[in-house]
Amino acid sequence: MTEASIALVVILFALLFSSTPIAVALGLTSFAYFFYYTTIPLTQVPERLFNSLNTFPLMAIPFFVLAASIMSRGGISRRLIAACNAVVGQFRGGLAMTGVLACMFFAAISGSSPATVVAVGTLIIPAMVASGYPKRFSTGLIATSGSLGILIPPSIPMIVYGIATEESIGDLFVAGVLPGLLAGFMLLGLVFLVSHRRGYGTGDHAIEMTTAEKFRALRDAVLSLALPALVLGGIYGGVFTPTEAAAMAVLYAVIVSVFIYKELDLKDLGGILLSSSRTSAMIMFIIANGILFSFVLTSERIPGEITELLLSYELNTFTFLLLVNVILLVAGCFMETSSAILILAPILLPIALELGVNPIHLGIIMVMNLEIGMVTPPLGLNLFVASGMSGMSVLQVARAAIPTALVLLAALFLVTYVPAISLVLLGGG
Repeated sequence: MTEASIALVVILFALLFSSTPIAVALGLTSFAYFFYYTTIPLTQVPERLFNSLNTFPLMAIPFFVLAASIMSRGGISRRLIAACNAVVGQFRGGLAMTGVLACMFFAAISGSSPATVVAVGTLIIPAMVASGYPKRFSTGLIATSGSLGILIPPSIPMIVYGIATEESIGDLFVAGVLPGLLAGFMLLGLVFLVSHRRGYGTGDHAIEMTTAEKFRALRDAVLSLALPALVLGGIYGGVFTPTEAAAMAVLYAVIVSVFIYKELDLKDLGGILLSSSRTSAMIMFIIANGILFSFVLTSERIPGEITELLLSYELNTFTFLLLVNVILLVAGCFMETSSAILILAPILLPIALELGVNPIHLGIIMVMNLEIGMVTPPLGLNLFVASGMSGMSVLQVARAAIPTALVLLAALFLVTYVPAISLVLLGGG
């Protein structure tokens, strides 16, 4: 490694260990590289930051964030939960299964894990506790199920991976469908088994609905259930690009929430737009600095050097994928999802290509690992969101999420070593 490469690593880790926000650490490290080790004028740094965001696919992110905010406050998420309860509420542990199923549906709309936890958890956690489920179980389950928000498409991290690696975002969305369903149904299976064993959702604790109430709940949720079909069907059918689908999701959510459900006024949209803009700005700031840092890594040939080093050990595909999972699981504990993708994707992709690993499959593996990172301390974002809703400490939520996180780990193992799960819908695998 060159002097500049060593300096980059030292500066970055020094900033991270000093609790500097990841986006700022990436930006300062890149700035130091431009200042000391290149002849590129510093005036190009802000230009590169701006140009990194000047791409059409990235516009999908603020639209999906805004759509999720409108749906959460416009009655759509509540109707989704009621419809899910009509489908699975009669089973043992039905309310808990309703929470998982609602997270799966909301994930198919929002593209965001924390947004899914908030939209579903705000309603379902208090209902589960009131129905006799332990608060630990309820909170841990929703924190983990909410992480499906970045696996079941549309997915903001998949958009970031597609931009970082120049892979098709539409193909990534298609590839994420079966892994997302697999993880979701495995969580449903866990809930069913645990509820049978511990007696959750039985007797007075069960929430029962008459047949008429079930039909009414499903009827009221038709427009809510149509939104995932609009977004995903439009993308898969070639009608919309992911960005156009995100914009359509916003328009649809506004029409349904304001003019049909009438749970929002037009004046409410200003506050929703402001709060979602803050979230989008934070994500975009991370992405801009991450892309700038990726340029620095490429300029120093760091991905190429790491590729040559690892290939010199004659890694096979099995060992490489195991190593990838270990690296990403650790990174997910300490790094925000988009940052981890922007830093690690340029390093891991060349090795994957040399070993014959499909880049779309690698993207799904990365997202699934970082999905688990959302419920892993110390920086698992879903832990903080669930903690704020339940009143439990972050550590208590993390402990409560261990059984469900292990289910996601099992799903990750299956997807990692059975590529067909990711690729069969693309005609591969």
